[in-house]
Amino acid sequence: MVEVRTAHTADLDAATLRAARTLLYQVFDDMTEQDWEHCLGGTHALAWDDHQLVGHGSVVERRLWCGGHALRTGYVEGVVVRPDRQRQGIGGALLEALEQIVRAGYDLGALGASDMGAKFYQRRGWQLWQGPTYTVSPTGVRRTEDEDGCVHVLPVTVALNPEGSLACDWRDGDVW
Repeated sequence: MVEVRTAHTADLDAATLRAARTLLYQVFDDMTEQDWEHCLGGTHALAWDDHQLVGHGSVVERRLWCGGHALRTGYVEGVVVRPDRQRQGIGGALLEALEQIVRAGYDLGALGASDMGAKFYQRRGWQLWQGPTYTVSPTGVRRTEDEDGCVHVLPVTVALNPEGSLACDWRDGDVW
């Protein structure tokens, strides 16, 4: 029986953080240390089967700008299910926990989805952002056209025009 638990990064012990990091590296071929860092500092959803970690995701706070408004955003990072446990509802259980966090504390949920993950998120009500994307970098606003068609949003307290422009705060590595 899989149990999903949530906890802030600060409340996780070193062994749990190591297990989550290892899982992400095992599943994602292009995982980097910056990607792992993006998962930290927020609330993690951890799927456990007995004492084995079989899934992970986290929500970290970010600032996104849309239509002239700065939106407090719950940004979903590092959603992964161990390959031998995929298609068993674990990903949905992780997202359910993460979406509850987003809905309870943020104006908006957002994430960058792979082609493989996009349909999963869309089935859950996440909307593909169709407009241009940007980042507010230390040197000014920069276009992130490589991310167009990858960003998904989950409106909570705001109505959005998904064909408008959307900008995220700057961070090292993949900004989206």
